Amino acid sequence: MAADKLTPLQETEARRKAAQDAKKNRKPVNRSDEEKAARKERVEKAKDALARSVGAKGDHVAASRTALKEFLRRLNEPNQPDDSRFESLIEAPFKAPPKKRTNDRN
Repeated sequence: MAADKLTPLQETEARRKAAQDAKKNRKPVNRSDEEKAARKERVEKAKDALARSVGAKGDHVAASRTALKEFLRRLNEPNQPDDSRFESLIEAPFKAPPKKRTNDRN
């Protein structure tokens, strides 16, 4: 049973080889010109929002910027936000969230 266990180095090497094999077996994605243009426009909007939000202040700005960066990182994944969700993602750093109401009646 002790022979079945892998050392950390062997585990890392096995993961690396599996990732390489998965990369080799991937099919290339063929996108139409319309899809390419839409993706390019979204990337430009996201980068613009990131650039404009650099000096913005507030607790919501950091979370919004993180969400935009995550969108750009995961651009090639199949599940992308729809247009309304994307627009709210772009506007998030510039809109302060609504203040929470409290029931303190003192």
